[in-house]
Amino acid sequence: MKPKFHFLISFLCLTILLSAAIQACGNNLLPDEKQIPKLENPITVAYLKSNLLKTQPRLVLNAELEKLVKSKLKSDPVIQNMYKAIQLNAVEIQKKPLLERKLEGRRMLDVSREMLYRINILGMVYRMEKDAKILDRINKEVIAVCNFTDWNPSHYLDVAEMSMAVAIALDWTAGKLPKSTIEMAKTALIEKGIKPSWPANGKNPGWAYGTNNWNQVCNGGMIAASIAIAEKDPELAAKTIHRALDGMIHSLIEYSPDGVYPEGSTYWNYGTSFSVVTSAMLESAFGTDFGIADYPAFKKSAVFRVLMNTPSGWYYNFADCGDKRSEGGDVTLAWFAAKTGNKAFFEKERFLIPTAELGELSRVSGVGLVWMSQYLEKSDVKIPTAWKGEGDNPIVIFTGGENNPGYYFGGKGGRATISHGNMDAGSFIFELDGVRWSIDPGNQSYTQIEMAGFDLWGNCQDCWRWTLLTKNNYGHSTVTVNDALFINNGFAPLKEFKDGAKPEATFDLTAVYGENLKNATRRFAKEDNRSILIEDHFSKTDSTQSIVWQMMTTADVEIVKGGAILRQDGKELKLDNLANPELQVSVIQLDPPPFYLDRKMDGLKRIEIRMPAYLVKSGEEMFKVRLSGK
Repeated sequence: MKPKFHFLISFLCLTILLSAAIQACGNNLLPDEKQIPKLENPITVAYLKSNLLKTQPRLVLNAELEKLVKSKLKSDPVIQNMYKAIQLNAVEIQKKPLLERKLEGRRMLDVSREMLYRINILGMVYRMEKDAKILDRINKEVIAVCNFTDWNPSHYLDVAEMSMAVAIALDWTAGKLPKSTIEMAKTALIEKGIKPSWPANGKNPGWAYGTNNWNQVCNGGMIAASIAIAEKDPELAAKTIHRALDGMIHSLIEYSPDGVYPEGSTYWNYGTSFSVVTSAMLESAFGTDFGIADYPAFKKSAVFRVLMNTPSGWYYNFADCGDKRSEGGDVTLAWFAAKTGNKAFFEKERFLIPTAELGELSRVSGVGLVWMSQYLEKSDVKIPTAWKGEGDNPIVIFTGGENNPGYYFGGKGGRATISHGNMDAGSFIFELDGVRWSIDPGNQSYTQIEMAGFDLWGNCQDCWRWTLLTKNNYGHSTVTVNDALFINNGFAPLKEFKDGAKPEATFDLTAVYGENLKNATRRFAKEDNRSILIEDHFSKTDSTQSIVWQMMTTADVEIVKGGAILRQDGKELKLDNLANPELQVSVIQLDPPPFYLDRKMDGLKRIEIRMPAYLVKSGEEMFKVRLSGK
């Protein structure tokens, strides 16, 4: 080979390798199509006819699993208690009127969710007891919703949840409904459920290959419907399940590499609950879930979910997340317990709460009872006290562990343009002694905002979303420069992480400031079990005018020399302005909120430390703030 040609080949190979490395290592790059692991997908009409279980039930339950549940009902206190709660819920459901097609704004989602809840509860009671009254009520519920003009396909989550509900109703009654009802339900699943998911233009709907919870919910609903109508229309069923298995990977890859759900904890519960129901349905109906349970980082997300539960009873509620969890046990997390045998994922004490106190259960509690029955303790893996989760919305968690259960810190990077994302890069929450001192304002009702004519879902730089305090950086505990919004698609990666008794984490926030700062990093350090240190380093540009350190709180604030004292629930927290004690703390009251559509939170305020750019003598400066309890 001639030297010149040899050099050219070498150069091309090196270029290809470098390109691949950059693509693999870039924290802020979406995975290339070829990098996304596929699920097994042998689904054809022939495969369906040969491998789909012929008997019912076959959605989550089958004969073998039903036998297991009944066995556990005789011997397992947890299953007994949970089933008693299901029975109580069934009694209350039968007092309610049948469902009607009512929209709230553009959604019929509450109706669909209520139907899924009712069928989960009534269906499980029917499987265990074969009560004719329960069967009759299921029949009436199915007829009611199948008589709707449609299931609101303009908002496909509504269709998906309704489809899953009707599919389970058909399956768990196993041919005992009147033949007219069975035919009506199958026709509705086809005409109101599956067919609208195949647009006339031949293209796939956006959710089919999307990256967020819509993918998980809608593909799961279509799989349930397809299994229910497989004998009636095998061609439609096969192509729909095949599309779903191809498409689901685009949402499953979002858990990589460490299990963080980018949309936050309550959306983890939503999206993940449908993925685990889908896994369980496929496994019971085909004998395999085609790789969903073992998809990279999916099982790791159970650790993420556990760590989102804070000592105060709130979630670490970043993104569009709800505030607090329910009193009962987490049935979705119980699926992970069943798959791993890990005691940390099975909330036994919560499942044993007196049934009268459990109230209305989760809408997947019926199917949840199945995998709760499958749980066998095999390990008691301790949840880490210092944890990092990278990916599209990287976070870090420091806890006090068993020795100091009242300590909790959560900090994050990420970008605002992810699904349900906010301008919250660099923000943090901090709890001590079970009191949340630094808060995230969390989420608020979508319908109220939308009905006011407000465009909540656009995420361009100038979109309306960023005028809301729950969505913009002015409502989060971060650093704001020039009183400007963050750059919407600026990505703040986790730069460094140190484990151990005194963990540390550093995020690179440079990209969210654009031309307003040359560079910016935020370091979080747990010095001991009573404090957290927040350290910001930044370099100004000619555009820099002011830099504001801010912290959101609902505590009472007393300004003192060098910082402030926060008081809440009979406890105190000291804020020490270590690097710039001459800069006085100020407090901005946000109750009432600045915009009429903002979420109202009692006592909400923003603590600020303002630094004019002229004080940055060398072009580089820092904030250094310690939060500490007595």
